[in-house]
Amino acid sequence: MRLTIARKLALAIMAIVIISIGTLAWVTSQNLKSGFIAYLSDLERQDLVRLSNLLAEDYRQNGNFDRFQANRRPMRDLLDQIRSQPRPQNEDAPPPPPRRRPREGEAEDRDERRPPPPPRGQDRPPRDAPPEQRPPIDPMGFGQRLSLIDKHGIALIGPGDAPGGNIVPIMLGNEKIGMLRLAPLRQISNASAMDFVSVQIRHTLWLALVLILISLAFSLWLARHLLRPLKSLHQVTAKISKGQLDARAEMISQDELGDLARDINSMAQNLERNEAQRSKLLADISHELRTPLTVIQGEIEALMDGVRHITPAALESLHAEVRHLNKLVDDIRQLTLADSGDLHYQFVSMDLRPLLADLLQRFALRLEQAGLRLESQLGDMPAWIKADGGRLTQVFGNLLENCIRYTDSGGVIVCSLIRNGAMLELSLEDSAPGVADGKHALLFDRLYRADYARSRANGGSGLGLSICKVIVEAHGGHISAMPSHLGGVKILIQLPCIKTA
Repeated sequence: MRLTIARKLALAIMAIVIISIGTLAWVTSQNLKSGFIAYLSDLERQDLVRLSNLLAEDYRQNGNFDRFQANRRPMRDLLDQIRSQPRPQNEDAPPPPPRRRPREGEAEDRDERRPPPPPRGQDRPPRDAPPEQRPPIDPMGFGQRLSLIDKHGIALIGPGDAPGGNIVPIMLGNEKIGMLRLAPLRQISNASAMDFVSVQIRHTLWLALVLILISLAFSLWLARHLLRPLKSLHQVTAKISKGQLDARAEMISQDELGDLARDINSMAQNLERNEAQRSKLLADISHELRTPLTVIQGEIEALMDGVRHITPAALESLHAEVRHLNKLVDDIRQLTLADSGDLHYQFVSMDLRPLLADLLQRFALRLEQAGLRLESQLGDMPAWIKADGGRLTQVFGNLLENCIRYTDSGGVIVCSLIRNGAMLELSLEDSAPGVADGKHALLFDRLYRADYARSRANGGSGLGLSICKVIVEAHGGHISAMPSHLGGVKILIQLPCIKTA
């Protein structure tokens, strides 16, 4: 049988309840025994006080206790006398109700209707009386545990040095003439008392058993109630594992299981979004690869059929398509390495200003050929960062390439570098044309183009800004796009700066 979480939880609760109730039942039974023994000991002490009064009266008549040492019968007679007489009522008991005054015509001497008391000396049945009329036997071994010690400390009956128990002095006036010692009651030997204790213990055990059964049923219900949401989560995760990424867990509680359901829903949503992006990326990559391959295939077939002649212009067209295809494959490879964490960096402390100045110098000729004017505002203060110079050069070069490709001739490009607190802010903005409102954040999506035909004609792969975002975030920075006041697009890069000695 499979030990599920519900069964484990139910067994754990049952084990705790059984141990708790079993311990409680055992402690209760032990306390019942000890408490009952204490109650019997208190009754025996009362009998011991009554016996001391009888012994004091006997001492007043005889002058000593010698007859108790020579013969045990007098002590048995005194014990029988105590047992045959009822114990005195508690002082806290309510007084008896007042006697009602007799009405007229009623006999006033009610004593005449009562049976006369037995003659003196006949208040006890004779020793040869039948068993049901004899004085009660000693059920608790009172006489066997009793010790009588005279005023000189000599034990006349029983041991004189028994430890513990009840000790009652025998007083005649203000004089101590002896002492009674009763050994403690260790266990219950009376059948009636044993039956009483056994019944109470049996009732306690039955109650414990009933409570255990109730706790068993409750623990099973509680385990199923608590783990019912887990079954729903299991069904949802099973659907997700089978590719049903639209499956969602129902939020039926606000506890830890509710948090788990919320996390599973978030995971499923991310998986669904990633799967959609993956499918779209594969479709876009297939389209991007098909376009240059189709162009190359068409031009080669035209050359083979003699439609076009092998001229430098034809070869240059083929070479351009091959370069575009090679760049697209290289960009895809870099993104794949970045996603898998295999895009390596060599971080060193460096000043960003010389790197930017050198890069702008290299692009100056191309900007001039494109009819674009460059304005740089790099400042005079060093801008130290911890970065990979090669990767940042790749980022800034990609951004400048985009400016050259997508800025109309006669436009302007402004590059500025400022320090804002603990961050360095590099902005690169160009003039018209710009991007439609609400589309700037999409520029960093893979294979996204604001103007597909124009981007394709300029040789863009649609992956450059995605690569820039991956590299900037690997440096602990942030890259964003926004409208430029020049009419084009402004790219803002924020990188954490460092302190130098």
